[in-house]
Amino acid sequence: MRVIAGTAGSLPLKTIPGLSTRPTQDRIKETLFNILQPYIPGCRFLDLFAGSGAMGIEALSRGAVFAAFVEKNAAASRIIRENLHFTGLEDRALNLCTDAVSGLKTQKIIREAPYDIVFMDPPYGTGEGEKALQALLNSPAVSPETIIILEESIRFDPSVILEMPFEITRDKRYKTNRHLFMRLKKETT
Repeated sequence: MRVIAGTAGSLPLKTIPGLSTRPTQDRIKETLFNILQPYIPGCRFLDLFAGSGAMGIEALSRGAVFAAFVEKNAAASRIIRENLHFTGLEDRALNLCTDAVSGLKTQKIIREAPYDIVFMDPPYGTGEGEKALQALLNSPAVSPETIIILEESIRFDPSVILEMPFEITRDKRYKTNRHLFMRLKKETT
């Protein structure tokens, strides 16, 4: 796994061994960032269920001004810190070792809000993504302009999202997974 483009382009990133995290493949990451590229320069990026930190590091490398990483696995959180140091991007980053819902309530995350892009890659089929989306509804981390991306299994049923005040703006499908792009619905008066 590597940083694809930007100031840290081509640098390799560490991941923790085993199956406790599931890094997004470079090919899929490249497709995602090609979609997001107009929004990355100058943005504030929140990486929930961050794993190795590859998504937030890619955003920083491509011009994000700040990225926050929330990862509850302590070994993965250490890898994020090492990857940020190795890429020279640690001065524009915050790394929290906690679960996504608790992380959204911390002053460190709130102080940097609102974020322009929130990327979430929860363990598939556990309901953790839905819990994080619910927590985003009551968090200053997002505004109606925030782009929220949920990575899930290709078999994920997005009807649970449609029951919340989110609008799905794009559903990008790959062989085994998908990226659901959404925003908070703007209140109608």
